Amino acid sequence: MAYLETLEKSLYSLVTETSTNLPKDVRRAIKAAKEAENAGTRAAMSLDTITTNIVMAEDNVSPICQDTGLPTFKVYTPVGVNQIEIKKAIQTAIAAATGDAKLRPNSVDSLTGKNSGTNIGAGLPVIKFEQWENDYITVKLILKGGGCENKNIQYSLPTELEGLGRAGRDLDGIRKCILHSVWQAQGQGCSAGFIGVGIGGDRSSGYDLAKEQLFRHVDDVNPIEDLAKLEKYIVEKSNTFGVGTMGFGGEATLLGCKIGVMDRLPASFFVSVAYNCWAYRRMAIDIDPATGEITNWHYQEGEKITFRDEEKQDNSDNKVVELVAPITEDKIRSLKVGDVVKISGRMYTGRDAIHHHLIGEGVEAPVDLDGQIIYHCGPVMAKDEAGNWVVKAAGPTTSIREEPYQGDIMKKFGIRAVMGKGGMGPKTLKALSEHGGVYLNAIGGAAQYYADCIKSVDGVDLMEFGIPEAMWHLTVKDFTAVVTMDSHGNSLHADVEKSSLDKLAMHAERVF
Repeated sequence: MAYLETLEKSLYSLVTETSTNLPKDVRRAIKAAKEAENAGTRAAMSLDTITTNIVMAEDNVSPICQDTGLPTFKVYTPVGVNQIEIKKAIQTAIAAATGDAKLRPNSVDSLTGKNSGTNIGAGLPVIKFEQWENDYITVKLILKGGGCENKNIQYSLPTELEGLGRAGRDLDGIRKCILHSVWQAQGQGCSAGFIGVGIGGDRSSGYDLAKEQLFRHVDDVNPIEDLAKLEKYIVEKSNTFGVGTMGFGGEATLLGCKIGVMDRLPASFFVSVAYNCWAYRRMAIDIDPATGEITNWHYQEGEKITFRDEEKQDNSDNKVVELVAPITEDKIRSLKVGDVVKISGRMYTGRDAIHHHLIGEGVEAPVDLDGQIIYHCGPVMAKDEAGNWVVKAAGPTTSIREEPYQGDIMKKFGIRAVMGKGGMGPKTLKALSEHGGVYLNAIGGAAQYYADCIKSVDGVDLMEFGIPEAMWHLTVKDFTAVVTMDSHGNSLHADVEKSSLDKLAMHAERVF
């Protein structure tokens, strides 16, 4: 019994550390990106916010990003170790961490839409076992959020790629696929990001191989010379695209690339890419199989960048507009792409389930949304000792998922601003112009920074959709975002996508 209790505590520590404290190698990569960025830009402001958020998450022992993802474990065990016990201990630790708001409840029944509330469900968390000859247990964990998971991509060679032309069944075709994978993510995956690449296999094993690469160290060197050269090349060339942090433009688009290879069928040639956001949350521990105690933490090599007491960027040249809802159409039409806004007062959260619900025929909103702000956010929530809701993490979710609904909902309910990350498409842009609305881009992953801007939780509706999908009524102060789509037909996201496509096309010529 003592072994199992200790094992559960060890696994709980692994989950908490992974969710709240970025590894040393990731911190160094973010530091390098920050030093390479041009001062006074939106990208530099974003990196300031990101590093502030990293410090706050560590200090608060709270999630770096509100989307704590789908917990995926890779467990290596000596011969004779009871894997069933380890699986049960992992589930217990995950449920406990969810109850303590170290994880957001993310396990949703695919047929009913019901959230289990514990991160335990059919097939979740994902646990993969492998036996080895070492005399200790190693448990690896990655928390990969939905925004970056949705930017995973798989190519079947040969294929035609936008901007790059034909990609054949050779190293140069692989190169083109990987470059395209970085470009297509834009800011929707919370760039600057990291990628794992799997060459070969079938459709499922290729993705497994790609995700396995994300457990490698950022600064390691591939033992296969051609792949070592390709990894370096991909990072260098991706950072010429101008996608930049959050897709705002800038110098840092990709922070790391790791590539693995396996055999394939003669008829199939897959290149699978697992995209990971800047909040690169993975950790691993070694465990004594006799006691359940942690004997070693991985990713501890090298300097730890704390980001404390760093000089902040001077953003005084950026126009800052104060917004308090309800907002008039005239006020909205005075905003232009590039304006920085600071929101105080009321806003409401609304994600996939809310949008699907509100678009229904005859459905009324639970509150008056005329002139209001909808925040695409699925927060991590907890109750204090008095039973009141408290926001533990509250960064933006990827907005493009709401593209089929957003414009119609804005017009139907009079919403003047929607806020999320990664931008939206032509249907929403057209509605913003017709109705008088704007899209506000918050900094993806900055869940602690934005939670600190939320001063109270004043109500909640539609809790039947689960905590992440409910409509939370929030009072905020100095909640900062950037206007990236305005009511005059302008979209920073469309501009960056077009300009970065032109730069991608410059790499169409054969290299390998």
